[in-house]
Amino acid sequence: MRKISKIFKTLIWDGEVSFSVLDSTALVNEAIRRHRLTPVAAAALGRTMSATAYLCSWLKSADSSLSVTVAGGGAGGKICVSGDGDLHMRGFVENPDVDLPPRADGKLDVGAFVGREGTLTVIRDDGEGIPFVGTCELLSGEIAEDFSAYFLKSEQRPTAIALGVKIGTNGECLGAGGAFFQPLPGAREETVARIEALMGSFANISTRIEREGAEGILASVERDCAVAERDVLYRCHCSRARIKNLILSLGKEEAESILEEQGMISVHCHYCNTDYRFGADEVRALLGGRNEGR
Repeated sequence: MRKISKIFKTLIWDGEVSFSVLDSTALVNEAIRRHRLTPVAAAALGRTMSATAYLCSWLKSADSSLSVTVAGGGAGGKICVSGDGDLHMRGFVENPDVDLPPRADGKLDVGAFVGREGTLTVIRDDGEGIPFVGTCELLSGEIAEDFSAYFLKSEQRPTAIALGVKIGTNGECLGAGGAFFQPLPGAREETVARIEALMGSFANISTRIEREGAEGILASVERDCAVAERDVLYRCHCSRARIKNLILSLGKEEAESILEEQGMISVHCHYCNTDYRFGADEVRALLGGRNEGR
């Protein structure tokens, strides 16, 4: 099983199209491990993480960041994914234990899990102090079509997207990732038609990734430029030190109120499903001394 997820980017067809292919199998397996996802939850979160990783690959610097929220009103609740310019990704789904029967064709019913009555929202911060916010209505809840709509409506960049997540009988991800075709300004009509004709071969992209890997898919498409390769990692920004700073920001009065009620302060990070617990003595020492008599 692949240990590290990777994205490959290049230009194809006389430089008229930006083509990227992502193998996110390891990324999805880490999400499954952290959140104990059902197969359909893994498919929904995995597709969203793959598309968000592609968006993050366009960020200008390591300090840039991007977050995606998919809120479709489905049984799975909201999906939230964040990443940065280093392609450090993290994400969660509100109801990771929800399971659904497969569709009539036997595939996981991601559309019902996500829902179709809602929005996809992207917030991008390039470090310039004015974050970009783009929102579009969901079309299907199947994620790939929804991200294609986002690119067209919010960024005016038509993009053909194939996404997939294949889950084995033991709950492990066997293959996951995506392919992204983005015609560049000036691309000929016949080039766009060529993309449309090729997309059928990516209908089962998760199986192709399982069998060929991203490298194999990349080799199957005629290209004329160098290939840029980058690692994509599941990495959360939370830490015990960060949570200590959060407790300090509460102030002594509010922290004491929480201790009085709960006997401790507990903070849960949804992105990595980690609990940070601080006992009364540790909190009072952190706040600058013990409060005698308590």
